[in-house]
Amino acid sequence: MVNTQNQEILIEIKDLKIAYGKGEDSILAIDNVDLKIRRGEFLCVLGPSGCGKSTLLKAIAGYIQPTEGTCLMDGKPIVGPDWHRGVVFQSPTLYPWMSINDNVEFGPKMRGLPQREIDEIREHFLEQVKLTGFGEKATFELSGGMKQRVALARVLANYPQVILMDEPLGALDALTRLNMQTLIREIWEDNNSTILFITHDIDEALSLGTRIAVMSKRPGKILKQFEVNFTDKIFEEKSKDIIYTEEYIKVKKEILKLINSQIEE
Repeated sequence: MVNTQNQEILIEIKDLKIAYGKGEDSILAIDNVDLKIRRGEFLCVLGPSGCGKSTLLKAIAGYIQPTEGTCLMDGKPIVGPDWHRGVVFQSPTLYPWMSINDNVEFGPKMRGLPQREIDEIREHFLEQVKLTGFGEKATFELSGGMKQRVALARVLANYPQVILMDEPLGALDALTRLNMQTLIREIWEDNNSTILFITHDIDEALSLGTRIAVMSKRPGKILKQFEVNFTDKIFEEKSKDIIYTEEYIKVKKEILKLINSQIEE
C-alpha cells in the first residue's frame, strides 16, 4: 500500500470560505477550511447534514469559486471543472440515451483520442467495474448499483489525478453498498488512485479511508483529522469485511462523539 505521508501534495486548500448569496441574505457554508490531499491517499470527509461537505467537494471540482481563500491543484488555482478531477455523484449523471459503452467512451472521445485507444480504455475499465459484456445495454435498463459502476468507469476512463465522490453509495441498498465499497477499495489500490470521498456513514469512512476529516456544523470547519489504516488491514487479511478491532471501536466512538456534539449544540 502507498505511504501517503511522504507523497506529494496534490490539492491544497487554504483559508477557504464559501458563502451563498449576497449581503444580508448570504449564508456562510464553509469557514476557514485548511486541507491538503496527498497523491495516492483515500481521504474521507464526515460531518453532520448541511455542514458543507458537498460544498467543499464542489470547490475542489471547480464548480464553485471561493468567496475567500484558495483551492490549488499542483500549486495552481482551480478555476473551473477539469477532466483531471473526476466527479461521481450520489445520483449517477449518465447520458440515458447512450449505451454503457458510449457513456464510458465519452471523455476519451472529447479529448480526441484514436478509436483503437478508446476501445482499449473502455474495455479495461468495464472489466475493472465488473461490467464486461454489458456494454451495449442502455443505461435505463440498469440497477442503481450498475449505474454507479458505469459512472465510476466513465470517470476512470479519463485517468483523472483525483476522483471526487459525493456520497456515491447513499442511495443503494445495504448489500449493493457493501459490494460497491469493496469495488472502490480495490480500484483505489489497483490504480494507485487519489480519492476524496464524502459520506455520512462512519463505518464506510473507516473501512475505506486512509485519513478521515470530520467537519463541524455550518459554517463547516475541520474539527479533527484521523490517520487510519483499517482498509490496509482488510487487504492484509484478504477480507471484504470491516475488521472490528479495539482500535476501530475507539476511533469510531471518538468520531461519533464529535459529530453528535455538533448536532446537540
